[in-house]
Amino acid sequence: MRIDSVTAVVTGAAQGLGRCFALELARAGARVMAGDIQADGLATLADEARGLPGRVETAPLDVTQEASIRGFLAATVQRFGVPNLLVNNAGILRDGLLALREDDGFVRKMPSAQWKSVIDTNLTGAYVMAREVVTLMLENGVAPGLVVNISSITGAGNPGQGNYAAAKAGLDAATRTWALELARHGIRVGGIAPGLIDTPMAAGLAAAARADMIADVPLGRMGRPEEIWAALRFIVECDFFTGRVVLVDGGASYS
Repeated sequence: MRIDSVTAVVTGAAQGLGRCFALELARAGARVMAGDIQADGLATLADEARGLPGRVETAPLDVTQEASIRGFLAATVQRFGVPNLLVNNAGILRDGLLALREDDGFVRKMPSAQWKSVIDTNLTGAYVMAREVVTLMLENGVAPGLVVNISSITGAGNPGQGNYAAAKAGLDAATRTWALELARHGIRVGGIAPGLIDTPMAAGLAAAARADMIADVPLGRMGRPEEIWAALRFIVECDFFTGRVVLVDGGASYS
């Protein structure tokens, strides 16, 4: 796919990787509908995108609410037409151990709401977005089409992130499955599994935890959002790519 022919939907676009994706797509000539629950971040994104070769429009989006997703996509179709690219990027962290016995014998456990909030956003929200965008593609004969799911190396498991790891592992499995299902319709599905990237999400980690994670990266640093954009650009432009999740982690997955 040529990026200057793309009409893209990017979720979680108010900050971090999503913001980078929206801007870089527009810089390469794409039309982008950017969604997020953070209104202030969307407003500054729209300001930053002015004057780029492509175009960025914004609208509120809560991926945990199907009505919000449908309204967002209706606005997308009204402004740009049917999208041919979905970047499923929206995600949250709510870290915690499954259960932990304190020194006094009290066992603290992860509340169900903490588990559910991450699954609802990172996995179910991505599923509903993909389902609804692909439905639009199929109903309107859009091909080629592409769905890119933003996963994480944490999908392989990481202590204290059972909810996040489960969501990302599920998203990886869905990526491979959807690619097999949709190839006959000319729709590709791929994924990117970043390691530790210099974003507001990483900034929210405890300093000691962040330092430990950096120490496990063979390249000795966090990644930059534009390095994940390079992987997204490859997937968009390589029409023979589908059904795989690209690791971009500075070697951390193999350390």
